[in-house]
Amino acid sequence: QVQFVESGGGLVQPGGSLRLSCAASVFRMDYYSIGWFRQAPGKEREGVLCITSGGATTYWQDSVKGRFTTSRDNGKKTVYLQMNNLKPEDTAVYHCAGDFACPTLDYDRWGQGTQVTVSS
Repeated sequence: QVQFVESGGGLVQPGGSLRLSCAASVFRMDYYSIGWFRQAPGKEREGVLCITSGGATTYWQDSVKGRFTTSRDNGKKTVYLQMNNLKPEDTAVYHCAGDFACPTLDYDRWGQGTQVTVSS
């Protein structure tokens, strides 16, 4: 069963950093593009960025450019989201999603996600 599991969330002060991981249960990780999404309390889920199977990054939120980066280790079947200079507005449940192209908000296999809270 294809599955993507997020981890690494936590409580961090404004200006701090976190690295989230997305571990995949797939046969070939290099086939998959991985999208990162987040849902803040009382708000709709939104796309943050996507890393393609070829390693290119597409940002869906201008607010994270220059602060968030993503990388992948196909051998470990894991994608990472490095989040620096975190702001309170980054507080959300973060989800990863994988598909043969960058996933959209119509994705139907959401996992539990990982909570990121940015607060002093």
